Amino acid sequence: MGKLLPVLVFGLAVLGFALTCSATTYTVGDTSGWDISTDLSTWSNDKKFNVGDILWFQYSSSNSVSQVSKESFESCNTTNVVKSYTGGNTTVTLTHPGDWYFVSGNKLYCLGGMKLHAEVENNQAYAPAGAPQAATGSGQGDHLPQPTSKSNIPTSSAFINCGPNVFLLAILGLIASMLYTDVEL
Repeated sequence: MGKLLPVLVFGLAVLGFALTCSATTYTVGDTSGWDISTDLSTWSNDKKFNVGDILWFQYSSSNSVSQVSKESFESCNTTNVVKSYTGGNTTVTLTHPGDWYFVSGNKLYCLGGMKLHAEVENNQAYAPAGAPQAATGSGQGDHLPQPTSKSNIPTSSAFINCGPNVFLLAILGLIASMLYTDVEL
């Protein structure tokens, strides 16, 4: 029993750290998706985006998503883009705090309101050490889940994008439990 207690304490500590390192995946536009009929500014109003969260854009293959600067966002400039995504299924990992801007690749759709401004907060627990790259959407749909319906709540949570301090604390906890076990012997 003397050796079991430190292992149990360590296991609970690691689990506690892992539970604080979850990222949220948001389906942009919920049931309407990335579409001209979606009121994207209202959709994003009640969302709190953090570093490490993922935006999942679902749209028809004839449409696209472009990440743009603030100026391009305001003027719906679809020629000067930071990154462009096609294919109908795009995930974008929010890798740093600040303002992120997305517009439809179709300027008329953008002028009609098909654009998204995401204010990303710096939450150190989510700071990615090596965040996954955003998928382009092309050829990505084969392995992404295809929901039958969408909701206004985040679609998933995952143990990803934990900061390096979490792992350092876990290692220190392991060392402390091993030293405690040696003292008990």
